[in-house]
Amino acid sequence: MRKSLLFILLVFMINLTFAQDVVVAKLRSETSRSIKHDADTSVWNWKQGGMYNFNLSQSSLSNWAAGGDNFNLAINSYFNYFKFYRKERQSWDNNIDINLGFVQSTSLGGRKNDDRADFLSKYGYKIDTTGVWYLSGLFNFRSQFFDGYSFGGTPVFTSSFLSPAYIILSAGLDYKPDNKLSIFFSPLTSRTTLLLSKKLSELGKYGVAVGKNVNRETGLFITINYNNTIAPNVIYKGRADFFSNYYEKPENINLYMTNMFTFKILKNFSATYSLDLIYDDKIRIFGPLKQSPGLQMKSIIGIGYTKSLQQKKKISTPVFKAVSSK
Repeated sequence: MRKSLLFILLVFMINLTFAQDVVVAKLRSETSRSIKHDADTSVWNWKQGGMYNFNLSQSSLSNWAAGGDNFNLAINSYFNYFKFYRKERQSWDNNIDINLGFVQSTSLGGRKNDDRADFLSKYGYKIDTTGVWYLSGLFNFRSQFFDGYSFGGTPVFTSSFLSPAYIILSAGLDYKPDNKLSIFFSPLTSRTTLLLSKKLSELGKYGVAVGKNVNRETGLFITINYNNTIAPNVIYKGRADFFSNYYEKPENINLYMTNMFTFKILKNFSATYSLDLIYDDKIRIFGPLKQSPGLQMKSIIGIGYTKSLQQKKKISTPVFKAVSSK
């Protein structure tokens, strides 16, 4: 686990370092130009927007000496929607991410290669004069839509809708120095794992006791969110969640990490690269006997259609009742 954490931290630091190096290089080359602020300085109380991405790749072979599948078709899609609220000291961020992917090949047939639904809602109240510290509450729900299988030989049923599903309720401090970085720290967090599949429940998977459908944990939770345009036409969006159970092996830190790079090619066409890392000591479905934990890794490269949803901003104005004077 220590080696896994070192690797994870290295990946995250490389992403942040790369972003910083690009910004520094850009500043050096533009010292003679006026400073341009990229922060949203317009006045608004509600702000909403998002994006969707659709990637398609296909390959076919005929009498190909090097070998490979005669036919391979992969489809990947990503949808994001956010809605933010700001008023005086209050801050309320809502964000939903949905990933779906499917691959069809002549050797393994059809199967999904991506399936995730993630909703995050965070409310904060500004508690300092500098405007970077918030007393916050957080809610996070994460699950999937379709059945999942492990294809290491004979397909093995491993997951389904709400099996598992993770619910986090947390209270703590949120550090937001700008609109790109957020570091939320909570010493009091409830983490609930749902396992509604009867078949998986009977096997006692994902840390849920045999025959049960729910497992509750209390512990320390940290989430880091970073979203920035790190170079011309290159956008990086990353998130890393860490959870430690106070009452059961607190040294075994659970990790959920997503990284997504979007490289804009034309107006609505871009290349994307995503890297997801997950480690949970209670997910023991790996190894020769399918009884061991392991660092889960998933990376997807694609070229396809990307469309940003039109951003909308709204100012909440009070309703005044006109009073006529005589």
